[in-house]
Amino acid sequence: MTITAAAHTPVAAVNRLTADDDLFLKLHSLYGNALVNQLAWRFDEPLDRDLLDRFHAQLAHGFLARRVHGARMPFARPYWLPATASIPLGLDPVPVADDEILDWYFAQSRVDFDPGAGLVWRLSAARTTTGATVVSLVTSHVASDGGAVLFAVGDALSRLGERPDRAVSSGALVGRAPRNALGANVSDAAAQLVAVARGVRAAVATRTVAEPERTPRPAEPRLPLPDRWTPADVVVRLSLDEWNAVAAAHSGTTNGLLIALGAGLLGRSGRVGDTADIRVDVPHSTRIPHDPRANATTGLPISVHYRIGHRVDLGAVRSAVKRAATAYRDPATTPALQHLQPLQMVLPRAVLRYFARTATAPECLCTNLGETALGVAELGGHRASAVLMRPVVCTNDPAVFRRMAAGVNLSLCTDGETVTLAVTGADPDRFPSRAALRALLTAEFDSWGLTPDYW
Repeated sequence: MTITAAAHTPVAAVNRLTADDDLFLKLHSLYGNALVNQLAWRFDEPLDRDLLDRFHAQLAHGFLARRVHGARMPFARPYWLPATASIPLGLDPVPVADDEILDWYFAQSRVDFDPGAGLVWRLSAARTTTGATVVSLVTSHVASDGGAVLFAVGDALSRLGERPDRAVSSGALVGRAPRNALGANVSDAAAQLVAVARGVRAAVATRTVAEPERTPRPAEPRLPLPDRWTPADVVVRLSLDEWNAVAAAHSGTTNGLLIALGAGLLGRSGRVGDTADIRVDVPHSTRIPHDPRANATTGLPISVHYRIGHRVDLGAVRSAVKRAATAYRDPATTPALQHLQPLQMVLPRAVLRYFARTATAPECLCTNLGETALGVAELGGHRASAVLMRPVVCTNDPAVFRRMAAGVNLSLCTDGETVTLAVTGADPDRFPSRAALRALLTAEFDSWGLTPDYW
């Protein structure tokens, strides 16, 4: 989903951090830039430095340009203020070979973000040895989810011919300081305590509501990997017509086929056994027009049945997604943990650190961004030959991925003609290399009759 700012952008109000913003901020304070989002482009021709500078300037005055300001009062939430600084445009002086483009993209994700200073995004670009251009926008999850990035980029691209002006761009939504900081913070602190009490009562009432369980990660095999290991990743392009035809032939949807591929890939890796029920997390955007939130996404967990040698039932996936969406719209059928978000916000960092020790990564995460590439594919008259968006886990310790029981991440977007699918195998013992991931993914594509074109 892409939304461009209206001609008359609403006047910014005090924009407090949400529970998701707060969680990502606390995790950032504990682990640094462990999780970022990346929007990446490939252009078949060179792009001028002036064009990239103008794009950077618009982003620096837009929706991404925000910084966290602490409330300095117990229980009152921090709020967003416009950022007055940004990480400079990065131009790589060394041309990138075609077979090194994925590695270059991954290298761009290594950024030292600082949410308090507003350094929460980085734009970089490089020429390739064949005269093309690759561009990367990496963003901190503290300050933006995928929908926020697409909104900010769409607005920035529409203003490349204008003077950067936060007042009339998407940057006007970021927020302002309260006129009476003490009174506003006292009021917010009181409201937060009320929200905590209500959340605890709701959690008790829904304590029997269960989410799909994870499949336990087998301890073996444990491959002899180096101390520094990069998660296996591939990017593949497919025909949207072919994709939709395969989905329809099996009584499914575009989204359902994505989920089936993720579950099938995990099954083929040996991570789960025969007749396993795999938990798949499906992000769902709750962003609306003129939405000031940095993070506005919820997750719909579903259970997908897997059998060795069989394709996942797309009809069953479709029904599971519908049931999950219906359940999450009703507080009475929303899992207790969701109701405890206000409590999570008031927990001190030391308590969060304790719980973080047992935190797990998604077993299978499938993000369908739909036709998002349509809104961000053209940069100053140059149309990208490919656009991708994906989450990136910024650590190289295989022990961390084992402890968190990481699995597979799939992210899909389309320009209306072509599907671009980014796949990350984050289980070091099932996807030890890009070649291993590609072989398993190719076998899964073959089982569905899909024809992949790998980057």
